[in-house]
Amino acid sequence: MQPTLIIAAIPRELALLTAALEDTVHGTGMFAPTEGFIGPSRLVCCAAGIGKANAAAASAVLLEQYQPKRIIITGCGGAYPGSGLSVGDLAVASEELFGDEGVVTPQGWLDLKQMGLPLLKQGDRNWYGTVPLTLHETEKVLRLADSHGLRLTRGRFVTVSTCSGTKERGLELARRYQAICENMEGAAIALNALRYGLPCLEIRGISNLVEDRDLSRWEIDRAVEAAQRFVIKAIEELERK
Repeated sequence: MQPTLIIAAIPRELALLTAALEDTVHGTGMFAPTEGFIGPSRLVCCAAGIGKANAAAASAVLLEQYQPKRIIITGCGGAYPGSGLSVGDLAVASEELFGDEGVVTPQGWLDLKQMGLPLLKQGDRNWYGTVPLTLHETEKVLRLADSHGLRLTRGRFVTVSTCSGTKERGLELARRYQAICENMEGAAIALNALRYGLPCLEIRGISNLVEDRDLSRWEIDRAVEAAQRFVIKAIEELERK
């Protein structure tokens, strides 16, 4: 049975999911995933580490090892000004964008497409800094959220290496990419999913607003709990024939 691969950055972003698994097997190796079942669904869960480098490495290794049928990215994210999101809300990605890849020139910012540097070539198609995520499965989880009376906002996510610690920077990225939130791993995993031709779904809980950095206003535990509880529901829905 092909599994669903679930990737987050840190263990607490997967703690509820792994606690819900039955017939658990703890993997070995560099990224040591936890395998098990929720109902009839086989899952492979991995806390890959912070940042794009860890996310890219872990997802590549696990895609080769387990040959999953889909990838779900989860964890927390910071909501951009104007997104309408609040702490504790849920968001699902329509696209992932590499927010840092490009060049700053005297005339302004140039992205990879403007530089003529694709991240991935597939036949005649070049992929630059924008990576699409699965439309069909995203629409299914949006309907699921609606049926449970949950607010799930769909929009573009930005993956960064340097998080936005000021409201000004958040506004800059939100306007540049027409995005709703940022994270540090999603685009790297989504790019590998695209490379392997797999559907990729990204669901995050909002832990903080992108504003002048104030950790006292962050609620990471609340955000990751909300995300994981919804991911469990989503898995059941996605497996339904």
